[in-house]
Amino acid sequence: MNVERPLERIKKYMLARHETLAVAESVTSGNLQAAFSLAEDATSFFQGGITAYNLGQKARHLKINPIHGELCNCVSEQVAVEMAEQVCELFSSDWGIGITGYAAHVPELDINELHAYCAFAHRGQKTVSRKLKAPRLEIREAQEYYAETVLKEFSKTVWASKRL
Repeated sequence: MNVERPLERIKKYMLARHETLAVAESVTSGNLQAAFSLAEDATSFFQGGITAYNLGQKARHLKINPIHGELCNCVSEQVAVEMAEQVCELFSSDWGIGITGYAAHVPELDINELHAYCAFAHRGQKTVSRKLKAPRLEIREAQEYYAETVLKEFSKTVWASKRL
């Protein structure tokens, strides 16, 4: 995973603004948490994260709407936004990242295209959300693809907010 540049930009932003970050992930299965933990001075801005794979854990820890979650197998823009917003509260962080999606095809659910939803929240309020599409990859590669994409997008988002 090539994440040094986005991580460095995120770290610089967080340290300069004295802000913190937490992550709620599903499809990336801890890859984002691992990436942030590798940043120099990570303990100065990275509060931690949670990997919640199923509806029960997402509802319990991240307060995902269980009815909506069941209807969409916990893969929607709304779920990603709820994850990002709630991880801010859960970890007392300024920024939250939420991501949920599919790293493998699920024929029984008619999921033939790899996709995910990511969202960023600042002080518990959504700032950005988007759908990500992954090329045909093996599961591990898809997880890494999503993590790299989220790091790049988050880096752009925080630097754009700096200019506001």
